[in-house]
Amino acid sequence: MDEEHIGLPTPDNVIFGEIQVLLAEKRTALASLRTGIAVFALPMSVLSALIATSRYYNMQKVIPLLLPLMLLNLGLIVLGCWLVFRSIHRIRHFEHRIRELSEKYRSIAEFLE
Repeated sequence: MDEEHIGLPTPDNVIFGEIQVLLAEKRTALASLRTGIAVFALPMSVLSALIATSRYYNMQKVIPLLLPLMLLNLGLIVLGCWLVFRSIHRIRHFEHRIRELSEKYRSIAEFLE
């Protein structure tokens, strides 16, 4: 083995490393998607509990409490939608990049054979 090449990564290791990084980013985007769905579901469960118990309270008496709660729920719904759409966009981006790399290096491997 040449002394010049000791410690340098091989092209295959660099390619696999790049794909592993992209897959790790994709896993992170999937976790963000899961979080967005959970954040979106929370206001829905709060609203369903309020609707189910609505016969036990008078709407005029609790409206000062319901308005801030509804604003908070609206904010959580917006945050959940943003997380979901951002995650979907990132997942598509990483899938496209992985596909590009695999096609690029497949053509190089076929050329070398």
